[in-house]
Amino acid sequence: MIKSLKSAIVLFILLSVLTGVIYPAVVTGLAQLLFFQQANGSLTTDKMGKVTGSSLIGQPFSSPGHFWGRPSATGPFPYNAGASSGSNLGPTNPALIEAVKTRIQALKDADPDNQAPIPVDLITSSGSGLDPHISPAAAEYQISRVAKAHDVKPEILRALIDANTEDRQWGFIGEPRVNVLTLNLALDALH
Repeated sequence: MIKSLKSAIVLFILLSVLTGVIYPAVVTGLAQLLFFQQANGSLTTDKMGKVTGSSLIGQPFSSPGHFWGRPSATGPFPYNAGASSGSNLGPTNPALIEAVKTRIQALKDADPDNQAPIPVDLITSSGSGLDPHISPAAAEYQISRVAKAHDVKPEILRALIDANTEDRQWGFIGEPRVNVLTLNLALDALH
């Protein structure tokens, strides 16, 4: 029995060191060497080198001079990664219907001359509530408001959107998308 207990303790210590120290150290080291940007949160910086956010988590842009992202379902603060979850509101839920109506009104108030159909991703939150992307149509919808706020020609903003549009992953998964943070950083770099 003592021999079995001794073997179990040695094996426990050996596996603890292997799986609790060596393996995590090797994986962390490889991640830092091979995928430095991703391993450190895909952080983005402005032209001064200041960290402005992560390209993987939506940011709360609300000024008329910026492109707005998808609404966040996290609470009590928007885009709170610690509170990531879906809203779990079904399409007939009165709370969702009211939230969508409020979002539509906010978009119309911000740009009353815009009569284009509002893309659905500007009025509904994503499954995680943290989506950093919008569709190219959602970015296009906001051009007139942003152009007025910055006194910039819409063609310049269209070029920025095109430059910041990511294609489908591996050419066939998902839809083309625009990262709102990188688009707004490119917009801010114009001035």
